[in-house]
Formats: sequence, C-alpha cells, structure tokens
Amino acid sequence: MNDLISFENVTVRYGRQVALSDVSGHFHKGSLTAIAGPNGAGKSTLLKLIIGMLKPKSGKIKIANDLSMAYLPQIASLQHDFPLSVLQAVCTGFWPKIGNAGAITPEMQRRAGEALSEVGLAGFEGRQLSHLSGGQFQRLLFARVIVQDADLILLDEPFAAVDAETTGRLIQILLNWHRQGKTIICVLHDLLLIQKYFPDSFVLAGKCLGHGHTHQMLEQKLLSFDLDMAELCPGPEDESHHRHD
Repeated sequence: MNDLISFENVTVRYGRQVALSDVSGHFHKGSLTAIAGPNGAGKSTLLKLIIGMLKPKSGKIKIANDLSMAYLPQIASLQHDFPLSVLQAVCTGFWPKIGNAGAITPEMQRRAGEALSEVGLAGFEGRQLSHLSGGQFQRLLFARVIVQDADLILLDEPFAAVDAETTGRLIQILLNWHRQGKTIICVLHDLLLIQKYFPDSFVLAGKCLGHGHTHQMLEQKLLSFDLDMAELCPGPEDESHHRHD
C-alpha cells in the first residue's frame, strides 16, 4: 500500500505546553482510520497538522502531492450564527474549486440539495444556520464535506450532538466514501464504533502508542473498554488545560 501521509518524530507545542511529542506513523491511501486516545491526547492537533492549520515544532510531515482535502472540525469550535441559509452554507464547500470570485451555479445548488437529502436535511435549504439544532448543524457539516468530493477526508468527532439513528446514517455515508477509495481519518472516543467500522486505528496520548489494524490495537490493550484512558495522558506538560485535543 502507498503511504499518503507520514509523520517522522513530529513534536507540536502550544506555547510551553507539549501537545504531541516525537510522533511517527503513516496513513495508507484508501484507508479508514480512527484516531483514538484520551482527552488532551493531541487527536485534533494531528488533524490540524495534516490540513496545514498547524506547523510542527520539529520533525517532518510528508503528504502526497495534489491531494484534495475536506475537514470537518469539532462542532463546538464553530459559530452557528452566520447570516447564511443552510443551502448557502453547504455551497461554501465549492469554494476551494471556484475561489472567492466564482459563482455558485445551478448545478452546484442541485448537488448541495442532494447532499442535504443524503444527510436527512431535505426541506431545510432555506433555514438560517442560527435556527438549527446541534445535530442538524452537524449533518449540515457532513453535507458540506460531501460536495467537496475530496481525496482525503478529516473528521473531528463527527458524531457529536447526533442521535443513534443519525449516527447510523452518517456512518453509511462514511463507509460509502471508503468504498469509493477515499482516505478517511476520523477522531473518535466511541470504542464500539471504532471496533465495528474502522479497520485501522492510530492511538495517541501525547505520543503515538501504536497504529495499525484495529484488532491488533485491541489485542495489545491499546484500545480497551477496561482501560482507564486518563492514565495515558502525558501529564502536566500535555495540552489538556488548553483543550487542544
């Protein structure tokens, strides 16, 4: 398999706080990987390194050339009161292709409407963002990722604020992306979801504890329902006080 992304001894700091320390590992093209670990383990930081929002203090990151990316951040980090309709918000997913000067075409609006139907928001096109519940807003973010049609999809706690039925619907979208050959990296806390749907896992606790097939991570007790994940935290020099998970 081809390495789409690789890390070599990557360290990240937020001021004096160490978020990631000497992390090495890789993600294969077409893989479906869960990023697991305790709160403050650096999971979100890893995604931000890949997307280019952060630069490492030391170490190297190699990412395949001409790789299109879509990023779904944690819902708690986003404003919900922009004066946009649901359809307009989904259409912002086309901006990487059309630029600020480009116009949203009727075809793009049609594709955005289809994406909203796929996530269960048909009929919400004209509703303002401020009138959405947390779960509805999360589904909107999924619809925005759908229209981006990227090679690499980065998802940070994508099932937060949604019920079990919606989680099932969104999981099916994610699995469909995987069948299409897209590479998916997903931050998750739910070990049941990881065990059931994610063939690969990357386990963090300020450093990389292990990465590979999920069943191997379970056998090695790196992913365990009996594990006190708090014990894996790096300690007072970690990022947890700043909530850079």
